[in-house]
Amino acid sequence: MSESDRDIHSRPRDIDVDTLANLGPLRPLAGVWRGLAGVDVNAGPAGARTAAFEETIELQPIDPQTNGPQLLYGLRYHSRMTKPGEVGTYHGQVGYWLWEPATGLLIHSFTIPRGQVVLAQGRAAADATVLEVSATRGTTRDGICSIDFLEEAFRTDSFTMTVTIHLDGSWSYYQDTVMQVLGQSEPFHHTDRNRLVRVAEPTPNPLAG
Repeated sequence: MSESDRDIHSRPRDIDVDTLANLGPLRPLAGVWRGLAGVDVNAGPAGARTAAFEETIELQPIDPQTNGPQLLYGLRYHSRMTKPGEVGTYHGQVGYWLWEPATGLLIHSFTIPRGQVVLAQGRAAADATVLEVSATRGTTRDGICSIDFLEEAFRTDSFTMTVTIHLDGSWSYYQDTVMQVLGQSEPFHHTDRNRLVRVAEPTPNPLAG
């Protein structure tokens, strides 16, 4: 079949609207989560500095999504981090986790409220317990876009996130964000990690609720 003959407009038939039943490797992440032992290693004026943080992550199922014949199931994502004993937001992210059952495509997209967006991709089987997504600056398949200040002073060249789902129902993540900091000759690895436990069950998506 040539590219011109490819059907890019018709939607899949008989779509199962129960997102929770079709999330594959993302199903264990659905719900509201709390992590109290986060560790952030970031770039300071004198080099690497480490900060502790606490985090609440909400991952709620969305209705099935289609790109023509492509069918995706996913979770709406909101993360809010605070420093221990404080109420002000230390860091926040909003976006989506998506999975395509037909191919195993795994997508994580998020926006940071300081002028940066990330689209990261990977692959995962339905029963996978380790998920990895990555993004590279300057590509169009996945990518990282930043406002002028961040591009000049703290340019992000790549992002990798590994999620591990544990037997006790908790899950943890490790993020490695490779940056070029203005005035430094070597790339800096900004890392974040945390382990989270569920504090509330997910709410069914609107079509299934």
